[in-house]
Formats: sequence, C-alpha cells, structure tokens
Amino acid sequence: MDSEIQSLIKVWFAAVVSMIYCYYIAARLPGGATRLLSLLPVFYLFTTLPLHLTSIHIGAITIFYIVWLGNFKLLLFSFDQAPLYATPPLSLLHFISTALLPIKTKHTPSCQSFSNSKFYLQLLAFALKVALLAIIVRIYEYREYVHPYIILALYYCHFYLAVELILAITAVPVRVILGLDLEPQFNEPYLATSLQDFWGWRWNLMVSSVLRSTVYHPVRRISTRILGSRWARPPATMATFLVSGLMHEVIYYYLSRAYPTWEVTWFFVLHGACVTVETAVKKALGGRWQLHRLVSGPMTVAFVGVTGVWLFLPQLIRAFIWDHQGLVFAASAAQIAGGFKVKAGEALALCKA
Repeated sequence: MDSEIQSLIKVWFAAVVSMIYCYYIAARLPGGATRLLSLLPVFYLFTTLPLHLTSIHIGAITIFYIVWLGNFKLLLFSFDQAPLYATPPLSLLHFISTALLPIKTKHTPSCQSFSNSKFYLQLLAFALKVALLAIIVRIYEYREYVHPYIILALYYCHFYLAVELILAITAVPVRVILGLDLEPQFNEPYLATSLQDFWGWRWNLMVSSVLRSTVYHPVRRISTRILGSRWARPPATMATFLVSGLMHEVIYYYLSRAYPTWEVTWFFVLHGACVTVETAVKKALGGRWQLHRLVSGPMTVAFVGVTGVWLFLPQLIRAFIWDHQGLVFAASAAQIAGGFKVKAGEALALCKA
C-alpha cells in the first residue's frame, strides 16, 4: 500500500506538471492543429499514467479524471473551447483544477445563484446520502436473508451514491480554496421522467457536458452538411452514446486488465437508440400528449435498471467483487465468470452467494 500511495503521488504530480506546461506553453500557441500537436505528449502521458496504479480503489478515480475527462477537456482546449479556454484566461490553480477534476464553474454570479439556505439544504442532502450508503453497506452483512432482486437494487443504489459522493467530495476543496460556485455533478437522476432527461440533464452532468462538446455538436454539424438539419440529430446522439460506451470499456480494461466483452458498449448503444426514438416521438407529437411524470418516472428508472442488469451489471461484476463490506475491487474476469459471460441470471446467483 505504501508503494501504491507513492505511485499515486507520482501520477498526480506528473499530471499537475503537465497542466503547468499546458498553461504556460501550449496556451500561447494558436488554437487548432498547432496546439493539438503540442498536446500529444500530454495525451500519451494521461493515457499511460494510470497503468502505474495497481489498486483499483485508487486507480478508478484517477482513470476517470485523467484518462477520460482530462483528455477530452484538453481536446477542447486545443480548439479554443471551454472549460479550459476562457476570456479572460483562467488562473493557474483554476486551470489545473478544472482540467484534472470533475468540476464545472457556473456562469451566473455566486451571489445570485447560491444562498445560505441552499447551501444548508445541499449539506443536509449530502449527510442523508452518506447515512443511506452506510445503511446499504450494513445490510450486506444480512444479505443471505434478503431477496436477490433487493440486493441488486442495493448494488445500484450503492454504485450511484458512491460515485456521487466521491465527485462531490472532490469538488469541496475547489469550492473552498477558489471560492467558485460549481455546477452539481448529479441532478437527482432517480427523478428523471424520460431517458433524454436522465442522460442529458441528470446523470453525471460533467460527462454529459464534455461529450456534448466533443462528440455531439461536431457530429451534428457534419451530419447537417451531409444529411440536412432534419436528420442530423440521430447520428449525433448515437455517436455520443457509442463513445460513452467505448470509454466505459476503456475504464473497465484499466481496472481489470481483461479483454472487453462489449456488453457495456451495447448498453449505451441500446440507450442511444431509445433516446433517438424517444426524441423523434416527442417531436412528432409536438407536446400534444405525454405520460404523467408519476408514470414516466418509474418507467424510466425501471428501464435503466432492467437493461443495466442485462448488459451493464455483468461486466461490472466481473471487474468488481462484492462482499459484506460493500464494494471490493478485483481483477476477476476469470475468477467470477470462469471464462464465460455472466448473464443476468448468473448475476442474481452471485447476489445470493
């Protein structure tokens, strides 16, 4: 563990030094191909740095922050796009924090968008989510008495709460030191009323924002020139979900060092197709008819849950081992799956174990 901490310090030190290079040297080059070429060594470094980490507890966060978000933000920076490019330029600390952490600064002034009452409400919500996560971890000790489907539901809650709390904790130092008013990383995804609402405006908003800028808008502009504005949205939507799926495969590869089985990619492709159909139906109806949120909300959450058990959770289980203390990581594709695919039924069997 001591060597792992040392490796972690070296990885993040190298990442910070790379950002100093980007801030003082690459930023002075003209945006476009010239700056992009100057950033190629940083892209390579960011892609290989997490390979020096063996602990998945530590590596998972680093992979997500550097390999995915960091590289995508630098790609946007190459072409003079936010969040790293701004007028006037960001301060060095603000630049480094934005590049290496999952944060996004609000454009509205802090005095207008944030109040003490809102802060205390967010603090209360954070405390409740921490308590809920602790309860879920405690329930795992009695899972032999709990129905497997309930355990699966707890796994989903555990995954969501853990991700949201980690991202929120990461943003605290930036909020305190720089005094910035930051966008939330999640917007209560369990309240989503449609798949478009879930993926676009509630789930992991930092990733949604980055993918919108790096994939959706460029593909839509190209599709508009080729297919016309009427048919430009479906290819852009599908490309965005495909890239998201592939990036999840990359993260799982770093975590398990196992060859991808592509279930996660198909999960996102399926949801991309469903979002495309949903958007087309909404446009055709023109708002004349829609399900009540008390109906559409549970349907949305149920669809995400069922398809997740089918395509998302099996690969997650192969990368992670769950025990009575919660989520325990391991490179376990061969150990759990025995060299075979883990389907939904097998996932339920693992929940009973």
